Amino acid sequence: MGVNAAQIELFPGFAHSTVPVGDAEDDIHIHCAHGGDGPPLLLLHGYPQTHVIWHKVAQQLAECYTVVCADLRGYGDSSKPPGLPDHSNYSKRVMALDQVRLMEAFGFTRFAVVGHDRGGRVAHRMARDHRERVSRLCVLDISPTLTMFEQTDMAFAQAYYHWFFLIQPAPRPETLIGLDPKFYLRWKTGGWGSSGHAYFSPAAYAEYERCYSDPAAIHATCEDYRAAAGIDLEQDRADLADKITCPLLALWGERGVVHRLFKPIDDWSAVATHVRGKAVPSGHYIAEEVPELLLAELLPFLAGR
Repeated sequence: MGVNAAQIELFPGFAHSTVPVGDAEDDIHIHCAHGGDGPPLLLLHGYPQTHVIWHKVAQQLAECYTVVCADLRGYGDSSKPPGLPDHSNYSKRVMALDQVRLMEAFGFTRFAVVGHDRGGRVAHRMARDHRERVSRLCVLDISPTLTMFEQTDMAFAQAYYHWFFLIQPAPRPETLIGLDPKFYLRWKTGGWGSSGHAYFSPAAYAEYERCYSDPAAIHATCEDYRAAAGIDLEQDRADLADKITCPLLALWGERGVVHRLFKPIDDWSAVATHVRGKAVPSGHYIAEEVPELLLAELLPFLAGR
């Protein structure tokens, strides 16, 4: 799918590409907005959004970096293949490889990565499987997947109900969400007006609605969560003793679930050797709620300060 007017509006001066990243038997294309000049920087979004989450910070980052804002497999305008019986084609290992190949297509073999929510989980796997590629890693409003599942209690299950809803066998959640995907999107993002919370710009929220209303996207994003509750946990357990060695910055929202129920610095220090981070005065959607504060933390980290 080509670029649309909303994406052009949200990313002025950026180019938009849909890049083949699959093998001969796996016809996968990843959509992205890209622009700027300098060292390469990959930005990965979370659920139920798209690369558009970065529109409030992309211009400033592009002053110092070549910025690639990508849609994950299954999201936005990227490919959405049907899930396999074991959900392995939506494992974070596979989704990370998509993004490594995307960066290779632009000529980048080593780059920094920032991932929010699901994108942070893909970035976590990337830093394990492709250590030579990831120079620096920033994760936004998550603790490691394995940690969060193993520490699940009533409070977490109530707050992150969707983790346990979306992993139900197909087509149960797909059918229920598909009855009114815009309602579900408003419910999930906490917004009930025409554009959700005030920090979602109308153009950005319209993009989320457009992309999430695709039945293939509803199925694919469920597959992302099904993989997270199965094959991803197996792979994370297998790697526990092999810590990530690149610098890692963890930021999380003071009004979010991670802040209340987990200890992100301790959690990330269990899987990585060089961890720093802090809470910021926001909820879950840091890049859209407090873009200036995100830039104030991110730019020094990316510069090695």
